[in-house]
Amino acid sequence: MEFFSLSNPHLFIALILSVFNGVLMCFAGYKFLQMIQLSSYKLSGYFLWLKSDRAKFASRLFMLSFLSSACILVTNALFSAYKENQYFSYIGIIFYFYFTIVFTKKMYEAPKKVPLKQTRRMSRLCVMLFLAISVISFYLIAFSSIILPLYKFGSICLTPLLLIILVPIVHLIMVPFENLNHARYICKAKNKLKKLPNLIKIGITGSYGKTSCKNILNVILSQKYQVCISPHSFNTPMGLTKVVLDYLKPNHEVLIAEMGARQRGEIATLCKLINPQHGILTSVGTQHLLSFGSEENIAQGKFELIESLPNQGKAVFNMDNEKSMPLFEKCTNQKFLVSLENPKANCYAKNVIVNNEGSNFTLVIGEEEKQCKTSLLGKHNLLNILLCSCFARQLGLEMEQIANAISLLKPVAHRLELIKQNELIILDDSYNASVEGVKAALEVLNSFDSKNKIVVTPGLIELGILEEIENENFGKQIAKVASKVIVVNKTNLSSIKKGLISAEFDENNIFEAETLDHAQIILSSIAEPKSVILFENDLPDNYI
Repeated sequence: MEFFSLSNPHLFIALILSVFNGVLMCFAGYKFLQMIQLSSYKLSGYFLWLKSDRAKFASRLFMLSFLSSACILVTNALFSAYKENQYFSYIGIIFYFYFTIVFTKKMYEAPKKVPLKQTRRMSRLCVMLFLAISVISFYLIAFSSIILPLYKFGSICLTPLLLIILVPIVHLIMVPFENLNHARYICKAKNKLKKLPNLIKIGITGSYGKTSCKNILNVILSQKYQVCISPHSFNTPMGLTKVVLDYLKPNHEVLIAEMGARQRGEIATLCKLINPQHGILTSVGTQHLLSFGSEENIAQGKFELIESLPNQGKAVFNMDNEKSMPLFEKCTNQKFLVSLENPKANCYAKNVIVNNEGSNFTLVIGEEEKQCKTSLLGKHNLLNILLCSCFARQLGLEMEQIANAISLLKPVAHRLELIKQNELIILDDSYNASVEGVKAALEVLNSFDSKNKIVVTPGLIELGILEEIENENFGKQIAKVASKVIVVNKTNLSSIKKGLISAEFDENNIFEAETLDHAQIILSSIAEPKSVILFENDLPDNYI
């Protein structure tokens, strides 16, 4: 065909346009790549987002393709008389590239809770996507030039629509290679751990409280040991592999591994990597019910940590968490129960005084007692402290060392962190939220002596069939404590409002915000001096 002749300059122009379009589409596909990554590279989460009404970018891409195609058709029609100069056909493509750049710029400017991380895996995925888009663009240009003269070179405008399905297809093509690559790194991590036979390895899992417990245990055990912990929320196979390979040093005596999961079998996989000798099960709740499928699956998924422990391993359970007790009964290891105030537990607190500055309490472990003080807010944090204190005592720390460490504890960012800003008090609990966590946060809010208590929240998510009823209950709980409420996003708006109104909350004090930025604008108009503002949860990007 004449188009593919090396003497045809349009062939080389098409090649250049295709390569440029390949690069541009890698940027325009940011949201789809981000959703793949946020879904832990599982297509079920990606397509769940795509099916929801939150996948606004799909419709925007359709509009981008439609407008660009229309401009090219009009341009080609206008200049069709100039057959002696076919380069006029490229004028329409300028509109396409302009619209695409504007679209991409707006997308990158949109606020993001967890931006796309340009990891090596994501870089490989982007390279494959670039190659696929470039090849497809070239052949679309070629055949439209041959078959559809009025749409000459215009079929390149269809490539944004292909992103929706090309991103998961390219991901699937890459999966076998990525699995082999992961196996290579996991093998290296296992070999490194084998060379450290005296390393004490501790696994922490639960529906909530994992990260807080990890950080608390680190501070306490550091009174006696050199401790390595997984930073941030590194709780996946590759996250923990990175911890072992990059963070674990020969002088470390203890490794604390946070273990997260969204499906059964995932914690078992982590345990095969780390081979923990001891474990802490913070809780069993309804968090991630949507991906686990049932509460039974959640419980069995968390119990995978305890099942992996060696016979001489120690396991610590939360006695106050009803769903943890059947797992405690099943456990055949040396096991310990922790309670906030139940004296039947192996570890509990008495003489507890909780206020908006922290907690004072007497720590009781077995027959031993020690007066303690912490600046961490909320009873849920006090329970986390008890879980870690009980475990630390089993590893040989003295009560004095534990009490000293407790006094040193600092709030973790966005986990019920108290911030004083001008004449306002902000309780930042925006990292994530569970049914139990919001109760604790509202208790802390209630402890403040202020006439203007404001809750800013999008509600609770990933609760599956329980999401509507739990958010309605959340609304009822807010009504007992707060004077004003800003509900962010429409995801749980109706459920929270239903709960608020059923508790006879003043509808005039219920405000609706499309985004967190919008909520900040509303806050500026309703917040008064000495107001206490609770930010409870922040939606991940697949809900925005």
